[in-house]
Amino acid sequence: MENTAEPHSYVDRGHKRGSGVLRAGSSAAHDRTDLVGPKDQLAFLNSQSVLLPQPITALEAWRRIMARPLPGLGIAFALRDAISARFGVKRIGGFSGDLVELPQVGGHLDFFLIERLEENMMTLTARDRHLDVMICIEIIGSKLTITASVVTHNLFGRLYMIPVAPAHRLIVWLQLRRLLLPTVPKSRDG
Repeated sequence: MENTAEPHSYVDRGHKRGSGVLRAGSSAAHDRTDLVGPKDQLAFLNSQSVLLPQPITALEAWRRIMARPLPGLGIAFALRDAISARFGVKRIGGFSGDLVELPQVGGHLDFFLIERLEENMMTLTARDRHLDVMICIEIIGSKLTITASVVTHNLFGRLYMIPVAPAHRLIVWLQLRRLLLPTVPKSRDG
């Protein structure tokens, strides 16, 4: 598994609000990848990659990852919601595991807005007054890359990212490892 994380894990880059989907600069790891804002305005940028044993689409990668939720992730989201709600942040509830049959740009996958949906690239965002988050799932050949980028807008957004940045890196790393595990069919007996 390849981890192409930028050397900075959390850097306060100011308060300018990201606007839409931007193409990344000249970095080889981010040539096509969508980012939530210009690189010099990102508070967080992390890319992790894995080589897939068989071809799948970006949406199929999302579905496989969501089909095998990490133990404890629901508790982490509940804790996030309980703390953040005290500061007026909308509860997101975590990942439902619901399968959206025909997702479309402008629709949602749980709390994420679908901004791009192509065979080999899917871009999801969550935006509020504190920060903008973008997740880009990209497949080039047999290489699957998940890139997260964040722009913060205020002190709460910056403080929020202090624990979230390392947690996010670990969560994506674990999800990519689990994606490579063979799927065990459910038995008819339960």
